[in-house]
Amino acid sequence: MPSAFAASTLSGVVTNKTTNKPSAGDDVTLIKLAQGMQESTKTKTDARGRFKLDVPDDGIHLVRVTHDKANYFRPVQPGADSVEVEVYNAAAKVAGITSEADVMRIQSDPSGAGLRIVENFFVKNESTPPMTQFSDRPFEFYLPAGAVVAGSAALGPGGMPVQAAPVPLGDQPNHFAFVFPIRPGETRFQITYTVPYSGSFQFAPHPVMPTDTIAIMMPKSMTFKAGPSAPYTAVTEETTAQTYVARNVQPSQPLEFTISGTGQLPRDAAAATPGTGGPQDTPSQGVQGQAPTGNDTRPGGGLGNPIDPEGSNDPWAKYKWWILGGLGLVLAAGAGFMVTTGGKGVAAAVPISPAAPVGVLGALKEEFFTLESDRLTGKITEAEYAEQRAALDVVLKRAIARDETPKV
Repeated sequence: MPSAFAASTLSGVVTNKTTNKPSAGDDVTLIKLAQGMQESTKTKTDARGRFKLDVPDDGIHLVRVTHDKANYFRPVQPGADSVEVEVYNAAAKVAGITSEADVMRIQSDPSGAGLRIVENFFVKNESTPPMTQFSDRPFEFYLPAGAVVAGSAALGPGGMPVQAAPVPLGDQPNHFAFVFPIRPGETRFQITYTVPYSGSFQFAPHPVMPTDTIAIMMPKSMTFKAGPSAPYTAVTEETTAQTYVARNVQPSQPLEFTISGTGQLPRDAAAATPGTGGPQDTPSQGVQGQAPTGNDTRPGGGLGNPIDPEGSNDPWAKYKWWILGGLGLVLAAGAGFMVTTGGKGVAAAVPISPAAPVGVLGALKEEFFTLESDRLTGKITEAEYAEQRAALDVVLKRAIARDETPKV
């Protein structure tokens, strides 16, 4: 059978979307997606932002462009002879970056001797002109005293979740940074950690920038007590757990709260379980009895517009379905396609899906989310997980090779 890949040379152009001009002098690397990530040929863009790369085989490849030390990726289908990549100027601090939310999902372990916290940060970059914030500490955060990190991940605009290890900064106790570029659009960080527990624990959230919403979710069997000046209010619409929120928070604000008791959060079956009225079966189902909508933000239901974008009914509705099932970014490692970019555990995913998944690739992305969720909650064995994951990897590679791959 003749090879589907006819060209031996790949031509491309890199555009700097900060200046809307060709991007000259950028490093360009061809990466082969086979048995992991393998760097192949390299070159640089010329004065017109153009480049050419020798393609040694007919497999699936990525083009990685490094601009201002931040990496940008573009998948290349077998048989393609050209590619376009968009980059942004980067700076250590960029105006227009805001913190949308810090959402904490807290429960005790079954023994009651520890707490397990899944914390999600939602960061928006609306810089004008658009720029990427990137340095040795592009996003900083604090963890409680005694926290032990169990896992972490990041999701950039239009990308896939990837493992991204937090870096201790060393200047203050429990001060960390995610070394992950904050590109124009929304970036999400998730970190899972544990703290020792003896029946009561005081949290003191310490946001590093003004934050629209801080939300605390915990089992109903546990007790929440806000500090004397902490501005938390209860979200009464929630029926399976208790939730407290603080709005328009400033970094200097007192945000202490204490929890006591034990309990585990229930698995929200409708959020991710096929065949139970979840998103795979009824994607237009609303939240907590609201009117149905086609924009489903639940895990497995896509990443479309939030059901309640202004938070008028529920102050954290925009983030709820990423948190309820404990999915968040689920350490999906870019659906198996993770590229380590070197230094401090920085990673970047293949941008195979836009923010609102469509077509085959969108469906595959949600299948990965569901599979990882089933593994985390013990619904499938490790053997079943390995078998299903391998099958999805094969289908994903085939899908990337087809014309349905969206431009990013």
